[in-house]
Amino acid sequence: MDEGGTAVDRIDMLVVGSGPAGRRAAVQSAKLGKSVLVVDKGRRLGGVSVHTGTIPSKTLRETVLNLSGWRERGFYGQGYRVKQDISAIDLLRRLHKTLDHEVEVLQHQFMRNMVRSGFGEVRFLDPNTAEIRTETGECTLVEFDKALIATGTHPYRPAYIPFDRTRVFDSDEILELERIPRTMTVIGGGVIGVEYATIFSALDVPVTLIEARDEILNFVDREIVDDFIHQMRDRGMTIRLGAKVKQVTTGATGVDVELTDGRRIRSDILLFAAGRSGNVERLNLQALGIEPDARGRLKVDPHSFQTEAANIYAAGDVIGFPALASTSMEQGRVAACHAFGITPPPPPETFPYGIYAVPEISTVGQSEEVVRASGEPYECGMARFRETSRGHIMGVNTGFLKLIFSLKSRRLLGAHIVGEGATELIHIGQAVINLQGTVDFFVENTFNYPTLAEAYKVAGLDAWNRMGAG
Repeated sequence: MDEGGTAVDRIDMLVVGSGPAGRRAAVQSAKLGKSVLVVDKGRRLGGVSVHTGTIPSKTLRETVLNLSGWRERGFYGQGYRVKQDISAIDLLRRLHKTLDHEVEVLQHQFMRNMVRSGFGEVRFLDPNTAEIRTETGECTLVEFDKALIATGTHPYRPAYIPFDRTRVFDSDEILELERIPRTMTVIGGGVIGVEYATIFSALDVPVTLIEARDEILNFVDREIVDDFIHQMRDRGMTIRLGAKVKQVTTGATGVDVELTDGRRIRSDILLFAAGRSGNVERLNLQALGIEPDARGRLKVDPHSFQTEAANIYAAGDVIGFPALASTSMEQGRVAACHAFGITPPPPPETFPYGIYAVPEISTVGQSEEVVRASGEPYECGMARFRETSRGHIMGVNTGFLKLIFSLKSRRLLGAHIVGEGATELIHIGQAVINLQGTVDFFVENTFNYPTLAEAYKVAGLDAWNRMGAG
């Protein structure tokens, strides 16, 4: 069944979900000359990534930073704003424009590669047959050789949280805010919680972040996280670590969060962003002999992305960490190649991780904690953005780059950045790690001047001074 309602008898590849993993797998399969059908349960292509996840949150961030004048406050003071009265409509206008463009690009990509697409719910009947049911109740049977499950995730919604889309929101619903809140509480110190907490804080909304564990972003280098937390607190955010929620109640004037230690936090709205669950409930996985875990995640072979059923693959957020659009795309491509007998070269061991908070965090390779635990002798090099001419021009007072080198091989082991532009700058570190470059690269290389990338040279020289000439 394509968008014209045509029945499909037999296809080579059935892709369930049109997010980054599904899209890349579909295009890769089509390029191998296979017939492909992509089915999405939504009304538009793109999946969670385009409609409620990656693209919307990053668009929201960019809009907030532009309208609030956040980037220029280093020069003009904390009271500086580009637009004095920012409304929810201002935020949504740009969001819808971006989403429309993303969907258009995706549709064109599918059309160009002769990938068929349709909308409906997929229910597997056996390892080679599936039923597709549309919103109108129309049902189509599809026979396939291979299938990829790339259904993504939805926000975890525990029963004790009174979600109502008025006072209490999950991370999908927060995009539908009708007004900018006066105050805000965020439960969950993972990537999503931290991103939204800092975005609203950049709008000068007083935000309280609650995390049950004693740390946030535990996969990121501690020195980077410590600086990040300092920056958040410096601008008035309240961070409650090791705080467990006992009860959440809503009223006419706001939301009350009671913690197990007796403290109460009152705010205008609450965002619950403590984890996500795989979209697998309606797939009838029992018919495939596949058993998801408690959070709906599927177990796959880490190299081929095969599930327990040999012809069924899974990729993207539905298989768990790292749950990044970038890695999901690559997983989808590798799965499609494996499905049709192509062995792609092994991917590089390291990939960058970007957290689009305010400020940005990006990391690649090993953290100092991991290197220390391995027992390998190492040295660090540091560079603060304010030490570069570009930093002065931009008026940045915060942000730094940390490089970790092996004392034995002099190779770069990890690069970690907190500050504006971190997600772009990280790729220099990524390239050097994957090409097994050493500290000497940064000392001898010429960088554009003035740029923030110059921080790599400063950090390289800092490490070189401690390590000495090789």
